[in-house]
Amino acid sequence: MRTVLWILLGLVIGIIGTANVMNVLAERHPMPAATMHTMGYHMGALSGALKAKKCEAASIQHHLQRMQSTATDIVPVFGIEEKPFTDAASKLQTNLQEALQAAPADCAALAVVIKPIGGDCKSCHDKYR
Repeated sequence: MRTVLWILLGLVIGIIGTANVMNVLAERHPMPAATMHTMGYHMGALSGALKAKKCEAASIQHHLQRMQSTATDIVPVFGIEEKPFTDAASKLQTNLQEALQAAPADCAALAVVIKPIGGDCKSCHDKYR
């Protein structure tokens, strides 16, 4: 009986220790998650503007500029130097630059420029997420 209690105590301590270590490991690199949350916030704001049919040029430009700025951090933050990953990040940056240059001022124009950006995000998430 005493042996069973010691084994159970050891298992409980092991589970608690493992849970603590996993929490620490999950929190050690917050930048990749922060980068994706920032991109998601701005993409969500643009998508929400499209759904609500409230597309203001200044707001669109603001969100596209922030996404472009954040997209330049993707490769260094994730530290993945594989050519397919860097190519995907470059493609996203190019599409964001083209969207900024197009300067969409209404919902129809925003829908056109946001589609390839969303496709870039989806293709990268499908492969690397």
